[in-house]
Amino acid sequence: MNTELSQIQNELIELLPKLRRFAYSLTCDLTNADDLTQASIERAMSRISTWDSSRPLKFWIFKIAKNLWLDQLRAQSLRGITEDINDELVVVKDNEQADMETSQELDEVTKKIQELPRDQHITLVLVAVEGYSYKEAAEMLDVPIGTVMSRVSRARKTLIDHFDKY
Repeated sequence: MNTELSQIQNELIELLPKLRRFAYSLTCDLTNADDLTQASIERAMSRISTWDSSRPLKFWIFKIAKNLWLDQLRAQSLRGITEDINDELVVVKDNEQADMETSQELDEVTKKIQELPRDQHITLVLVAVEGYSYKEAAEMLDVPIGTVMSRVSRARKTLIDHFDKY
């Protein structure tokens, strides 16, 4: 194995936790996040020759994950969404009440983020969850930095307006 490919593989391994977190923030499901992470790594490895090495690898792999997720959403819209009835079953113990309330609040925030327009959702996740700068997010999304700032601002305003009602 040549040294350059080995270095790329090592960098991909280092990016796995961030990539998985990003995938989870897009899918809101651990199983789907793992599938998206795996598909993203597979796609990257099979098309490594198309990567522009003058740009950070993380930008490229996040873009792959975003595009695969959008492809999945398009396919779901054509097929319809199916849900497992077992996903809705919850067993609660008395000492878990506080954890459950916190979890429900987090679920509500996650749900509202999922309901944002796709461009705002992805941009907000990159900036607020993954911690990328506006400039880095703009490079990943191939949009001007002002577009990133606008999307994040609109997403935050939507969330604030929703939660101010409570």
